[in-house]
Parts: sequence; structure tokens; C-alpha cells
Amino acid sequence: MNNLNANYERILEVLRKIADEKLLPYQRRSPRMSDLEVVGLCLTSEYMGIDSESHLFRMLPGGLASKIERSVYNRRRRRLMPYLDKIRESLARHFNEFEDYFVIDSMPLEVCKLSRSSRSKVCKEDDYAFPDKGYCASQGLYFYGYKLHAVCSVGGVFQSFDLSPASVHDINYLDDIKAQLSGCVLLGDKGYLSAEVQLNLFENHQIELSTPMRKNQRNHKEQPFVFKKSRKRIETLFSQLCDQFMIRRNYAKSFEGFKTRILSKITALTVIQYINKFIFNRNINNIKISII
Repeated sequence: MNNLNANYERILEVLRKIADEKLLPYQRRSPRMSDLEVVGLCLTSEYMGIDSESHLFRMLPGGLASKIERSVYNRRRRRLMPYLDKIRESLARHFNEFEDYFVIDSMPLEVCKLSRSSRSKVCKEDDYAFPDKGYCASQGLYFYGYKLHAVCSVGGVFQSFDLSPASVHDINYLDDIKAQLSGCVLLGDKGYLSAEVQLNLFENHQIELSTPMRKNQRNHKEQPFVFKKSRKRIETLFSQLCDQFMIRRNYAKSFEGFKTRILSKITALTVIQYINKFIFNRNINNIKISII
């Protein structure tokens, strides 16, 4: 599990099965390290919990270190974000193509402590991406940064995700879901409770939104136990992202760098799930495990 070169070769083997090696249009000459190899190195570092690029390049074997400089790696990694997202979507299709049940939830992502928010310059290069102050009801705390909104299958594979400023209510993410899902059941918590939204999703997109009802609601009914149990799947995924992939640790200074880090961690998680199922035929959610 600690052999960087062997892990890199395994992840690169998977990427070559589902993606092509062609270079993106911005490159005028052929670099020593292809785009797919840059993505493979990025995902390997996330899998091994190396979220500092300086530390990563101190660990690189000579064969890899001679192919690319750290500053070039950083720039190419950010430019390759759309390519990386296509790889993640391709991986997710192998799991979720015939899924009818999905789970939706959100989690807070701090960019700095609330006491430093007034003087922080992190992620403030573009007006549309400014972080702000929000409240997390499940943890009972205020935070400064963003929310990660995500949809996963009941098997535990991310179907889609997005980032929003912390003050944006969870229910607004359902507007994005309309263009991504149809003909399925979507399980959410009380943050997505809205009769109007439920009706709109069902009538226009054939999405049945199931949320627990409040106890003081008229015609109160308990959500089926199997739905309550399935909703915990996405909470486990969030815990894995926080634990092994350290998604709440932020070294980025720009929003472009921040969202690239988030995408890299989610894609790395999906790659390990793919390796577990299609190479070793084991439980896909055993993330802390050797892939060699």
C-alpha cells in the first residue's frame, strides 16, 4: 500500500482501459509525461494520502521525477480538471448504469476558520466563487467555506457532485439533479423536504424524492426502514473522504485549485472502488486496502 510506483502503475492500468492517451489542445509540443500519466500520478497521491505536492515530489522515484517539474504538474493538473471529470463519470457508469435508487446529501468544507474569514483571501479571485458563512445542522456549527452536494448510488458510488457557497440551502441542488437523473428514486434527509419540489421532480422528470416527514406534519408517516438504512451509505462515503482522503484539509489558495483537489479525491475513491470490483472481485468500499 506504501509503494508509490506500484500503486501508480496499477491506477494507470485502469485509466488506460477507460480513457485515451491523446493530449489536450492547449499543448503545443509532446511533453515527457502524457495527460493520462499526470492524472494517474494525481490519483495515486490522493489514494496514498499525500496531499502536499512538495512532499509528493520528494517521494517520487527517479523515473517519474525526471518527467515533470512540480510547478508544471500543478498547472497541468488544474487544466486537466474537465478531462478528470469525464474519467470519473466513465468509472461511475460501470457501477450505476442500471441503478434506480440514489441518495443525496451535503457536507461542509471549510477554507479557513470562521475567526479568520474577514481577512482571508483564499478562493476570492472570482466574484462568483466567493466562499461565505453557513450553518451545518447535523454538526450544530457555523463554518466559512463551501458545501459539497453529492448524489451516490445505494451501493456507494458517487453519481454526481457540485460545490456551492456555504449559505446556499441544500434544496437548491435539486435544480441540477433534474438534468442528470430521471426515472429513479432519490433518498434525502429533512433538508430536502418540500411538497412543491417533490411534485415537480415527479411530474416533469419521473424522480420520486423520498424524505422523512416531520413529526408535526399532517398525515405523518415513517419513512421505510430500508430507506433510512440506505441513506447512511452517503454518510459513510463522506467519512471515508474525510478520513483517508482528508477532504477537509485545504492547501489551495484559488477556487480553481480548491475544486481540482475535491474532484481528485472523489475520482481517486471511485478508481479504488473500480479496482476492488473488477480486478480483485472484493467489497468495493474497502478503501484502506492494497491495490497491488
